[in-house]
Amino acid sequence: MDLHVSLEGRKDLAGQIYRQLRAAILDGRLRAGEALPPTRELARRLEISRNTVAVAYDRLTAEGFLDGRVGAGTFVQEAGPVSRGAPEASPLRPRPIWDEITVWPAWTPGVRWDFRVGVPDVRLFPYESWRRIMAGRLRPSALDDPAAAGDPAGLLDLRRAIARHVGVSRSVRAGAGDVVVTSGIQQALDLIVRVLLEPGDVVAVEDPGYPPARLLLTAAGMRVRGVPVDAEGLRVDALPEDARAVYVTPSHQFPLGMPMSLPRRRALLDWARRRDVVVVEDDYDTEYRYAGRPIEPLQSLDEDGRVLYMGTFSKIMRPVLRLGFLVAPPSLHRAFRMARYVSSWHADMPTQAALARFIDEGLLARHLRRSRREYQARHERITELVGAASGSGLTVIPSVAGLHLSATLPDGTDDAALARRALAEGIGLFALSEFAVTGRGGPGLVLGYGAVTLPEIDAGFGRLREVIAGRV
Repeated sequence: MDLHVSLEGRKDLAGQIYRQLRAAILDGRLRAGEALPPTRELARRLEISRNTVAVAYDRLTAEGFLDGRVGAGTFVQEAGPVSRGAPEASPLRPRPIWDEITVWPAWTPGVRWDFRVGVPDVRLFPYESWRRIMAGRLRPSALDDPAAAGDPAGLLDLRRAIARHVGVSRSVRAGAGDVVVTSGIQQALDLIVRVLLEPGDVVAVEDPGYPPARLLLTAAGMRVRGVPVDAEGLRVDALPEDARAVYVTPSHQFPLGMPMSLPRRRALLDWARRRDVVVVEDDYDTEYRYAGRPIEPLQSLDEDGRVLYMGTFSKIMRPVLRLGFLVAPPSLHRAFRMARYVSSWHADMPTQAALARFIDEGLLARHLRRSRREYQARHERITELVGAASGSGLTVIPSVAGLHLSATLPDGTDDAALARRALAEGIGLFALSEFAVTGRGGPGLVLGYGAVTLPEIDAGFGRLREVIAGRV
């Protein structure tokens, strides 16, 4: 093992080795059964005599910490239960904002019917095809590729594949040079903040909206302002005059589900142009559209190059595949490359190469067609069930895309308490008020259908109606 031992001066060398090894054993850094380096090897590394190391080993053996086995080596015999970790007493303190940030969504064990938003069905993913491609990218010949050193913007093959994919499936205007590969939407937004914004800048977000984006902006020192949405999406007339950036989900408003109308999208772009504002477009699940005409993204309508377009593969493939992308105009290419470089350089190269091949072989398009049919059936079923449950106070908000839908509840309903009671019955879902930026927001429920099968939807919603009615 790569054991770290350091010596200070030339006094009591055997004692120094003894104390460091004993502390490592008691701390649990050296576990019972682990082999120590031979005395000759450790002596060579420390540039001391072998006898000095042997004295330390002998003392630890005599005290029962080590066990010397003839012809086999020296092994730890007794170990501490846990490592001490870093010193508890430290003068360092985080900025106060980090006392206010919490993980969203919180992990909730024991869920039987998973209606949580943003969770795709990993059972639909073509694991065999992915495993084949990934194995090919882990061959020594592939890993020795000089290109694997890593362009901060991401592997060129993947950026080309992404540009083609979003051009065909989303009408996004982009070439490989416009694409920056990220580890998801959150990192893409973080790069935008680093490159274009200053602490104290006002950033307008939809209200209700996506909590992690709001948390990231707040932690970065932005002044976040919630802007109400209506049936046509973000209300441009309610945008703050001093906004420096606007974060929107125009294709499928999160969490309410309506698309931003074409007049409203044009009004937003005109407003941003007149005030020299950055528009951040989060297109997180536009591939899953089940009816109506495709929604043209803001990026394709933008004639000024002020829309930054973000996307992710977590919703269409699997959440643990932390890959997303950012599409930016040429004037920002170098800055985003450097921001990516100083923050984490690049994403996992074998996974990037595998995803490029996955797209180029048509496997992503095939997976989308198959999963879209399945999710559409679930969308229709849960819409039907919510519509039939109007007597319980639920009113569905019309939506024709994505992996979730929302339903309102009568004013005065404590939707957070209702969500907690549902969780106690094994139903995982979110209260609509949880997404409010200012105030509490209107009560309702946000129901994801990515992770539940059709039979599970029927059973889980049946139990949810009992929870709403107070029968459980």
